[in-house]
Amino acid sequence: MRKLFYQASEFTEEIMTESSSSQKARPSLTEGPITKTLILFSLPILLGNVLQSLNGSINTIWIGKYLGEVALAATSNANIIMFFLISSIFGIAMAAVILIGQNLGAKKVQEAKKVVGTSTVFFLVLSIIVALLGWIFSSTILDWMNTPPDVKEFAVTYTRIMFAGVPFMFGYNLIMAILRGSGDAKTPFYFLLLSAVLDVVLNPLLIQGIGPFPKMGIAGSAVATFIAQLVSFVLLIAYLYKKKYFLRITKADIPLLRINWTIIRTLIQKGLPMGLNMVVVSLSNLMLVHLVNAYGSESTAAFGVAMQISSYVQMPAMAIGGAVTSMAAQNIGAGKWDRVNRITWTGVGVNILMTGLIVAILHLFNREVVSFFLPPEGKAIDIGVHINNITLWSFIIFGVFNVVAGVVRSAGSVVFPLIVAFIALLLVRIPLATVLSHKYGFDVIWWSFPVSFSVAATLNLLYYRFGKWKQARMMASQT
Repeated sequence: MRKLFYQASEFTEEIMTESSSSQKARPSLTEGPITKTLILFSLPILLGNVLQSLNGSINTIWIGKYLGEVALAATSNANIIMFFLISSIFGIAMAAVILIGQNLGAKKVQEAKKVVGTSTVFFLVLSIIVALLGWIFSSTILDWMNTPPDVKEFAVTYTRIMFAGVPFMFGYNLIMAILRGSGDAKTPFYFLLLSAVLDVVLNPLLIQGIGPFPKMGIAGSAVATFIAQLVSFVLLIAYLYKKKYFLRITKADIPLLRINWTIIRTLIQKGLPMGLNMVVVSLSNLMLVHLVNAYGSESTAAFGVAMQISSYVQMPAMAIGGAVTSMAAQNIGAGKWDRVNRITWTGVGVNILMTGLIVAILHLFNREVVSFFLPPEGKAIDIGVHINNITLWSFIIFGVFNVVAGVVRSAGSVVFPLIVAFIALLLVRIPLATVLSHKYGFDVIWWSFPVSFSVAATLNLLYYRFGKWKQARMMASQT
């Protein structure tokens, strides 16, 4: 823990001592070597994704160790709600990334600031409404989810505190979108690291009441997250103003802090399809879990472990997809379509190399990795190994369609990637796994992964080559 604190302090000190000159070169994704820029831009995103997963896993360990299964079930219910909220704003934040990136690529800094100003007001109002409604109706929401009676009291306490932290969660996601849209992926990672370290360290202190800290039980875990998000959010804002970040809202920019309905409509119209994409993925996974449950607890446990492993395998593709979206948006704004094309294929190539390397390593140590999660006795470990053998390599294909979809979205064409996800995951994967598994056996469920990913990759590549995505616009006023 001391080592983590020390590293976090070093990171904070390093970034806080950077030059605060407003003339400092602005990050640009429209120039320089594409491969190097893409890798350097995607690495902080990748590390941030890994960090968030590890943060959640470690906190789960603390809660399970100190408070038991009932408390763990309570946090699971609350985390489902939080995932839904994050999914709901994910698309809107991505729309802000693209709008800011396109404006900066076109050297329209003032237009980018208008997006920042309107987004700030929109996210602030939205987060306060969500926080208040969540605090008031936490019990009702948990009832809708059929939360078990013995879990309910813990879940209400935990969920209400998590809702209180929504403004900071929404605020951080907005600032992260603004920074990434302008070409800066490092700064969000530094403060995400700070938040994760604080969260992990404060959890046991507040749960158990160690030292001068009060013993708060399940509430302590939620308060730890609240404090971590608050501190990280406030320090991030302070850092950006000390650095004189060029998209910050200054005294002269206060008139920009208003609702611009054209920008709001764009954020919602373009953001909702991107957010719904996450809903489609979640729905597909829930349907698969329902199907696998019919084959017994060992199959369910093995599938759960395989999906947990695959969540890490997907991270390079998700990071590269986010990076190419920001890079392509700036270059589209600058009218550099040839560079956009090179970004696409560079992203595909980097994904194949990075994801392929992880997949190769996991195949070499498949049983060892699965046994880390499952006991050595029983059939579950063999089923888990078998699932990985069939599904892991298909995430290379997943990365291909994710990267291409990221470029297409960066032009403003957000509906077609959603349609592709719907077709591949709900119209191909689920019927294939449901109908054919009864006829041809259990393995069809796992083969539905490479089949559905191949369908999605093929459709996205055909649209990239022959579709009219280049004619799409983020805002109706764009020419």
